[in-house]
Amino acid sequence: MRSSSSTKSSPGLRAESIRSDSIDIIHTDTAAVNGDEFRPSFSDVVVVGAGPSGLMLADNLVRFGIKVGILDNRPDRTSTGRADGIQPKTIETLRQMRLADPVLRKGVRIYDIAFWRSTFKETLHRTGREIHYPPVVDLLDPYILLVHQGMIESLFVNDLKERGVKVERNTAFVDYENAPGRSCPLEVTCKANVDQARRSLATKYLVGCDGAHSQVRKCLPDSRPVGSSYDAIWGVLDGQLDTDFPDIWSKVIVYSEESGSVLIIPRERNLTRLYIELKPDTKDGQAQEEHTKEFVMRRAQEIMGPYRLRWRTVEWFGRYQIGQRVATRFSDEANRVFIAGDASHTHSPKAAQGMNTGMHDSWNLAWKLNFAVRGLAKSSLLATYEQERKKIAEDLINFDYEHANAFAVGDSEALAQNFKTNVAFISGVGATYGYNVLNVPTKQLSLGNIKPGCLLPPAKVTRFIDSNPVDIQNDIPALGQFRIYFFVHDVHEAKPFLDSICTLHQSSSSFVGRVTSAGNASYTLQPPLAAPHDEFVRPERYTPTSGIFTYSLVTDMPRNDVEIADLPPVLRDSRWTFYLDDIPKMDTRKQKCIDKWLGGLSRQEVAIVNVRPDGYVGAVRRWPQGSRENGMSAVQWMDDYYESFLLDA
Repeated sequence: MRSSSSTKSSPGLRAESIRSDSIDIIHTDTAAVNGDEFRPSFSDVVVVGAGPSGLMLADNLVRFGIKVGILDNRPDRTSTGRADGIQPKTIETLRQMRLADPVLRKGVRIYDIAFWRSTFKETLHRTGREIHYPPVVDLLDPYILLVHQGMIESLFVNDLKERGVKVERNTAFVDYENAPGRSCPLEVTCKANVDQARRSLATKYLVGCDGAHSQVRKCLPDSRPVGSSYDAIWGVLDGQLDTDFPDIWSKVIVYSEESGSVLIIPRERNLTRLYIELKPDTKDGQAQEEHTKEFVMRRAQEIMGPYRLRWRTVEWFGRYQIGQRVATRFSDEANRVFIAGDASHTHSPKAAQGMNTGMHDSWNLAWKLNFAVRGLAKSSLLATYEQERKKIAEDLINFDYEHANAFAVGDSEALAQNFKTNVAFISGVGATYGYNVLNVPTKQLSLGNIKPGCLLPPAKVTRFIDSNPVDIQNDIPALGQFRIYFFVHDVHEAKPFLDSICTLHQSSSSFVGRVTSAGNASYTLQPPLAAPHDEFVRPERYTPTSGIFTYSLVTDMPRNDVEIADLPPVLRDSRWTFYLDDIPKMDTRKQKCIDKWLGGLSRQEVAIVNVRPDGYVGAVRRWPQGSRENGMSAVQWMDDYYESFLLDA
């Protein structure tokens, strides 16, 4: 990011060139160890758990320049098994982080679902086939991407490594104590390595991403998982198959009236995952401890008969019982301690929601912690984490309850209908937040597809500076900054409107201007931590005047009628985010961005869309023409919005 109009921060630096006190890797001074007493380490945030949720949080915080300690009780990343499905919204998030390419290259894409059934009277046969993500939901990537959880973890671990940060392995969280009055008001205790030496860390914030049996959650006052479990046990097998089943490269739900259900998931490296139901009321039902790998394989063969099913190799075998639970609290009263991912919600794995939802818990929390650590956030900002993500967890449990029930009874019609009803939510783009200080309803009639608390739909525009067609919702990388989009038909007619806003946003007479100054000062002292591949992202293009806001202008006027030199200074400096809305034929809906997002604008009308750092729409408003007076009105409107949750000093 750039900390002022003349001073660049970290983007031009190499990761190995930055080992300042902007990042504090957890360490122990062995000379200071005396029994259980030793000199503590210090972090802005301690993250417990290095699964996808914990690593998503840590990687974003490190990118933002926050001092992070990452604890994990395992010796290494996930090598086999566990989660495997990446939903369209998660692909979009990885695109915004510029991390999507490796998994897109290696993963298996699933576009359809097939349903098969056998009864006491009918042999196994296909009963239907559905598009996984039908056109009713507007997606840039209308498929589920199958990749091993360890590959996702490796994305983040490698990115952290390039920035000089590592996970502290074989280190188990024990508990924490409040230490009021200190600059780091939490003291975290953990045990490290085989000797289980006790260690202490001082931190400002603690986040438990440590799974369904979370120790952080157990230490969090009044937080407990509430819900229920199903009786059925499920076996999971990852391996290479020898089979003549015709739909092996589709997602398949198979139901046998006699023996139970199987869910078939194609995987990378020619693997196939099978979820096999071990119904307790079947002819050879067994106790859970007797559900061996061989037993589970035989059950799968019974369900899949008369088709051949053999394993050339088995990479991973596991068993689980479905539990659908949501924690009563996602944070403590002071909003210093948080939980995310499986620590805060658990459910069936068969809809590929757990890893995706957990990562987006962290996606929601990371940027809020960044502002809080920098002293730029009011208490109302961190309070929105539980408000927003607890709602999503509860929505997920409600969907999963219906999904698991339909799956258990083999009702393909109910399953298909449940998918159709919830397809936007399943994809991730339909995970919406209620109104709060971040998501402010407009009093004006909403005509387009965007509204506060929702994600931006995909839209194609031409980037003015190099004539590249780009996806506007992904073109600006996620740097922890808000995005302010101006929409106008005619740049020249709207010049008074744009001039007045840009002038005041560079002045201490507006709240946004004061936040920019405070943010630029903070990023000067504690800059983002760069990686070598940031040279190709060029973050400084997107924060040329402010580390807090990226400014963008969208117009549908002819290219030859406008030049970058015609823009106000702030927008001239933001030349990489100046877009022409002139390629509707390339859009998923064949619409202009102005039409899709706003439902169109009248000839003189202007509009502003404020987008949160996590890509959700915060506030939207229109003005009848681009006059200076309306520009002053827009400045006050934006000041009121941002002042409700940010601090300017």
